[in-house]
Amino acid sequence: MTEDSPLVLLGWVIVGAAVCMLAARAIRLPPIVACLAAGILLGPVTGIISNTATLQLASEIGVVLMLFLVGLELNIEKVREVGLVAIVAGIGQVVSTTGGGFLVCLLLGFSPLDSLLLSIALTFSSTVVVVKILSDKNEMDTLYGRIAIGIFLVQDIIVIFLLTILTGLELNHTPQNFLESGETSLTTSLSIAMGIGKAFLAMSLLLGAVLIAANYLLPPLLRYFSPSPATIFLLSLGWCFAVVSVAHSLELSLELGAFFAGLSLAQSPHSRDLQHRIKPLMNFFIAVFFVTLGAGVSLGNASREILPILILTLFVLLGKPLTFIPIISKMGYSERTSLFSSITLAQVSEFSFLLTAMCVQIGISSQRIIDITAFVGILTIAISVYFILYNQNLYIWCKKIGLLSPFQTTNRTTKEEDSLPLAQRSNHIIVVGMNSLGRQIVRQLCARGEKVIALDTDPRKLENLPCETMLGSSEFLDVLLDAGLPRAKLLISALQIEEANELLAFRARQYGVPCAIHTVDESVAENLLDLDVSYLMLSKVDGIKLQNSHLKKLGVLH
Repeated sequence: MTEDSPLVLLGWVIVGAAVCMLAARAIRLPPIVACLAAGILLGPVTGIISNTATLQLASEIGVVLMLFLVGLELNIEKVREVGLVAIVAGIGQVVSTTGGGFLVCLLLGFSPLDSLLLSIALTFSSTVVVVKILSDKNEMDTLYGRIAIGIFLVQDIIVIFLLTILTGLELNHTPQNFLESGETSLTTSLSIAMGIGKAFLAMSLLLGAVLIAANYLLPPLLRYFSPSPATIFLLSLGWCFAVVSVAHSLELSLELGAFFAGLSLAQSPHSRDLQHRIKPLMNFFIAVFFVTLGAGVSLGNASREILPILILTLFVLLGKPLTFIPIISKMGYSERTSLFSSITLAQVSEFSFLLTAMCVQIGISSQRIIDITAFVGILTIAISVYFILYNQNLYIWCKKIGLLSPFQTTNRTTKEEDSLPLAQRSNHIIVVGMNSLGRQIVRQLCARGEKVIALDTDPRKLENLPCETMLGSSEFLDVLLDAGLPRAKLLISALQIEEANELLAFRARQYGVPCAIHTVDESVAENLLDLDVSYLMLSKVDGIKLQNSHLKKLGVLH
């Protein structure tokens, strides 16, 4: 087709992705699968779009934002919580799956280099897909959910390590025929070692600079702008792309710079709020990334690779869980936790597409590897979604036929521990908005012995409160879910923002939680009452009542 304007191309991408997402929603497929399908339909099937520079730019922005978000989520406390099991299972699975995948690919007739690249690509699991599904099921805080997320963190670190090695090979301009032939010379080996060493040195310098900034530059800036979450959001994006620019000048991957930028903000009190604000922006560009990836797939090549695609799909769906189950069981966890944790990882990661695309870009692999990885990714993501959605049914079936018997160990956990969330927030009161009214309400509730969670966007307003505090905006549903809204006994808003109060009232009704809303404008009271608000705090009315009460005590009024 003729080259369309950038806006027309993006328009096709957005419309195609939206239509496919609507269709995928009916059969409960994740958005990533819908976007890949949209790309295949718009690209190789109809030829409406092509892999242009405009789409490549939007794709790169999406990947940068995704790695920035991964860095933001890499909280040290999360790593400590999952502890040894995440490290042992994560590294053990990467080694065993790479080795097993390498042998399978060799048996399928792939060259040693392509076998290695494919086996590495199939090793990693999709953080985006699994976190989305666990969040939808409200099982992020379950024991198996924590273990799975910990393993993802380990995998993400390994991915960053591999990206650095690939960057070193790119700096060295290593020819493909050398890697495939395996022939070495002292000069060539030294050249490769220097390229990789240069990449790791540059990475170390960048990481050191980012950590220094995280300790001395960013905290005072964040404190100064803390009253304005929107300003902090723009500041964080500016910081992200500034670090990305430095990484580019050091000839490192843009993804590595984005990851380090997110990591530098991960320990700040604003990290959770930033995650919620960045996700919608990232989702848009990531959609473009996956549509573009699908558009670049060659259906002709895929049709000639039916047998390898099906065999590798089975290897990912069955081989990866069977690798995880014995490792997690040997760590002392129950067979239920072992199975649930393992099947969450039975798909191909979005990072796998990134790694294979980078291998093609630097000339050490062919388009064939991208095509196979993409189609295996589509199949495994689609099927593994149902594994996770119906994990309880799958567990009962596996238990019934005795499939888990070989993995039984002396467990140090119980079935109840496996099924209950670790963060027990229930029968508590959520108070939104730490103005003078909100702080007074919090103190009085705590004095009465109530369990209270105070929520605000300004960390300074959360200081010196006698309860658990959360930094974030109540406009994001994930923030309210983190605060345990579905299990709360009351939601109170001391905000004076009409739109925010109406949204909170709607969320409270959605989860069947009573709510008390503060309003300064009586004209909006009817809207709030329509949303089943249990109690309206009308400042003027309550003030007049209080004034009348005092006047009666003084004998002025009767």
